[in-house]
Amino acid sequence: MKTPRFSHLLATIVLCASAVFARSAAAESPAPLPTAVFDFQAGDHSLEKKGAEVGIMLNALLSTNPDVFLVERQEVEKILGEQEFGLSGTVSPESAARIGSLIGAKVLVTGRVFESDGKSFLVAKVIGTETGRVFGEMTTAPSLDNLEAPVGELAGKIAAILAKQSAALMAEVEDPAARMERLKKALSGKKLPSVLVTISEQHLARPVSDPAAQTELMKTLQEAGFEVVTAATAAGRSDVATITGEAVSELGMRRGNLVSCRARIEVTVKDASGKLITTDRQMDVAVDIAEHAAGKKALEAAALKLADRLVPKLVQ
Repeated sequence: MKTPRFSHLLATIVLCASAVFARSAAAESPAPLPTAVFDFQAGDHSLEKKGAEVGIMLNALLSTNPDVFLVERQEVEKILGEQEFGLSGTVSPESAARIGSLIGAKVLVTGRVFESDGKSFLVAKVIGTETGRVFGEMTTAPSLDNLEAPVGELAGKIAAILAKQSAALMAEVEDPAARMERLKKALSGKKLPSVLVTISEQHLARPVSDPAAQTELMKTLQEAGFEVVTAATAAGRSDVATITGEAVSELGMRRGNLVSCRARIEVTVKDASGKLITTDRQMDVAVDIAEHAAGKKALEAAALKLADRLVPKLVQ
């Protein structure tokens, strides 16, 4: 249970942070970075409570920054579980991608609290879940009895990293025209089969009438030069490869006017004779001001990543 003193301290630093981040609000940000802040790992058992307090304060401070889209702590705890959440300071770049896909975060903030030579240190790691890039920052304090100043300083440094290093933390988005040119080059000189794409889709257990994953795959195949046929046309032919599967999108979280959704697509690809070519799956996350649009964007992003792997296999 938080003490009145801690609650008052938290309220004070949030108000201070609002003033600090107000200047950056005017600058246009291409897109908020879905970010998860974990409790900091303690250097020894006596500092575990301080590590949790640092995580809470950083969440409160960064939530005032319009360029940061925070994953709710409750969401992190629910998915990872209390035991893993308590060990979050040990998150590595290798595990960041898996954790990020579970909680819908593109960036993870974790760190460590420890004391050495009469000083207290707060060391933070900012990890891109898509790129594995890691950026570090540190603050010092005479003691951990008053965390307001060191945590406030650390929050400012983390916000600066998120603003200045967004390109390094996020996977580069390939230009659609360049991406299609790359696919066409890979298919040059090869005989392309006709393809039937059938992917059922649901959002929050409700089937949708305009499946985004199927549409995106069909559009990509057509632009790459494949003949994409309907089920009625495929029924009378023996030269049609098939892509079948299921796609699901669901609400991730809400933050103000923004909504995040997660999506997963699973597909099976067979050649014209019915022989299995490959099976694959892809997850993605998207943010929008409308839940349905966010779900569609997440499905489209996942479908595009799948298409990059499926298209070459169709002509092998």
